[in-house]
Order: sequence, then structure tokens, then C-alpha cells
Amino acid sequence: MSDPVLRLSGVEKSYNKGLESEVNVLGGVDLTLDAGEIVALVAPSGAGKSTLLHIAGLLDVPDRGEVAIGGTDMTHQSDRRRTAARRRDVGFIYQFHHLLPEFNAMENVVLPQLANGVSQRAANARARELLAHVGVAERAGHRPAALSGGEQQRVAFCRALANAPRLLLADEPTGNLDPGTSDQVFETLMGLVRDTGLAALIATHNLELAARMDRVLRLEGGRLTPA
Repeated sequence: MSDPVLRLSGVEKSYNKGLESEVNVLGGVDLTLDAGEIVALVAPSGAGKSTLLHIAGLLDVPDRGEVAIGGTDMTHQSDRRRTAARRRDVGFIYQFHHLLPEFNAMENVVLPQLANGVSQRAANARARELLAHVGVAERAGHRPAALSGGEQQRVAFCRALANAPRLLLADEPTGNLDPGTSDQVFETLMGLVRDTGLAALIATHNLELAARMDRVLRLEGGRLTPA
């Protein structure tokens, strides 16, 4: 049996708030995420979902516990190795698209691949394939300001998947869109995840969208429980 794409074991995280105050955000989180699985993460505001996503995506380190990607414990690896693993294995999607405004849609999907050592020719081909897959191929030459909100987020999806990661982490990926566009963009995201077979952890406040995923987990009081 293959290792899970993501495994969190006993993850704890606290932050100092002032000289004598400490805020416990995560109090022993356990989570496994397998290839092809889409899991919803729901949480009240301030419950620590962004902290959890940052730790899972190797952007932050836990105070205690273990974070493993593909069976490899990344918790105490060097910054260089963590950065390489993050670039290779993890894709991020945020509520706001964060596309580079001076580059067009095609270039926004190409650039992460070039940073990962992919040739220009291969990066261009991969970008064209992804943009076509989400239905914005004809907008490839447009800069973000010339795209609609839904188009911008679709390009952001392509950028997150440009290096063919095995883990996708999304923080309110449709939260900045109107309900109709949100539903369409969510369907695009689900299709991408299903077609590529990666593992996805998607934080959302939208309980209707959450119910369409494979599992729903709730983060509250520093712990994960089935919702």
C-alpha cells in the first residue's frame, strides 16, 4: 500500500501574543490525505485553518509533531530541501488570485515551471494544455486586469498545477467570486483534481461546496473532527 500524499501526526502550533500571553492554535492535529482524495476543511474565523494549510504546505513548521509528504518526514529538513519539496510537490490556491499583473495568463503559468528547471518549450506546452483544460485558452495573451474574476481564478488554478504537484492546498478558492461564478469555478477545480489524481485539501466557508467533496473535516479548538 502506498504512503499517503500528506500525513500530519500530532501537529501543534502556538503563537506568542505579548510578553506573557500564548495562543494555542493547533493542539495535536492528525490528518492523512490520499492521492485522488478531495477533503473539505471548514472552520470558524480565527480557528487556525490558514496556519494548518501553511504547515501542511511546508511554509511553516509545527512546534511539535510531524509533517510527511509522500512518506518523507519534512518537519526537520533544511530550508533548502523544504523549499525544493514545496516547489515540486505542493500547489497553492488562495482566495485572491495573486497573478503577476505585468505578465499575461500564459506567462503566469509558464514562470513557475521555469523556476523549477523546465525548458521554455515544455513549459509553454504545459501552460497551453492547462489553460485549454479550464476553458481560457483564448485568453492566454491577456494580462490579469483584462480577465474576469472567474477567468483570473482559473488561471490561478493552472499556475498551481503547472509543476504537476501531488498535493493541492486551497484557501477559500471561490470566496472572492459571486455565487454563480463560484459554482462554475468550483466545478472546474473539482474536474482538474479528479483528472490529475492529486490529493486536495480545500478550506471553505461554503458548506454546500464542502458537501460535494469526499470528506468534510472541521477545525475547532485546535483539533480536526469529521463534520
